[in-house]
Amino acid sequence: MSSALRAVAAEFAGTAVLLATVVGSGIMGATLSPANPGVALLANALATAAVLYVLISLLGPVSGAHFNPAVTIAMWLRGRLAAPRALAYIATQVVAAIVGVVLAHAMFEQALVQPGLHARTGMGQWLSEGVATFGLLATILLAERHRPAQVAALVAAWIFAAYWFTASTSFANPAVTLARSFTQSFAGVRAQDVAAFAAAQIAGALLAVVVVRALSPESAPQRQKSVAARTKERA
Repeated sequence: MSSALRAVAAEFAGTAVLLATVVGSGIMGATLSPANPGVALLANALATAAVLYVLISLLGPVSGAHFNPAVTIAMWLRGRLAAPRALAYIATQVVAAIVGVVLAHAMFEQALVQPGLHARTGMGQWLSEGVATFGLLATILLAERHRPAQVAALVAAWIFAAYWFTASTSFANPAVTLARSFTQSFAGVRAQDVAAFAAAQIAGALLAVVVVRALSPESAPQRQKSVAARTKERA
């Protein structure tokens, strides 16, 4: 298998497992604590942060462990990923996210596809998604520069925190948002709320790219390294 196919396969596997964890832990949390949504949210946040740490640690060397179109777009804008690879990643992430939701439903013996019913709309929700995604991308980009060995832990920590301090519980991922419109579980969202969430997420990601570039502009050797990596991917 070529390195490109391995990378796409890693993105598929990682994104599917991530969504199975998000939805599955939501179902389990709500089942075990039906009268206490705070406990269900805690279980959901802990499980998501834990699996992110595992997936990024293990699959990062293979694909970069994006599992998120917002991350892929940011890496493309920064010259870290060629356009064909970026498009392949995004398509894979979207399909894999839906597969992960279906897998979670299957494990709990529920209907495999369930139109989302959880209303998530309004300025507070959209601002929350912009903030959550901005923070996620800023964490990734700054960690890669200053704390590369700690990327997995820092991303997991950000997502866990953002579950609790944002009104939206931090989707921070367009593929995750779309996939969660196919579940009626604790983690679900209505289909009509997806587009606004995704727009806020992309806006937050783009702002993070601009801010991080202003805070720590690439040196000449780093720019040359990025160009070399991009050339290699296109080969």
